[in-house]
Amino acid sequence: MTGNSYLIDTIIVIEICDGNKKYADKLRKQKEFFFPVIAVGELFTGINRIANKAKHLKLLTDFLTLTTTINIDITTAKHYGDIIVSLYTKGKPIPTNDVWIAALTIQYNFTVASKDNHFKEIEGLEFEFW
Repeated sequence: MTGNSYLIDTIIVIEICDGNKKYADKLRKQKEFFFPVIAVGELFTGINRIANKAKHLKLLTDFLTLTTTINIDITTAKHYGDIIVSLYTKGKPIPTNDVWIAALTIQYNFTVASKDNHFKEIEGLEFEFW
């Protein structure tokens, strides 16, 4: 589960579900990719806030069959703590869920694929702007 694999950020899946072909094509080209359980929670939150829940729940369910969901554990929590302290020391805090995503990315030696440039603030994180 390590190497040049991607951990996909929530925003990429949102773009794909919104019909953005650029991101869907990019994801199709990956031999394998992973999705953090934190992002699943973010998507369920979004689905619960919109009118057409059934449609978006199906899109999410279909997407989850294509990927492996990565869960957090004690090692993830250690990386999370390290990242939080580093970001606050630099005066560059980022959203908490993105810190968890970054912690998983570091833990498994993935590259995070995102449109959120604040991932660049995290030392030791492999980041690719999609």
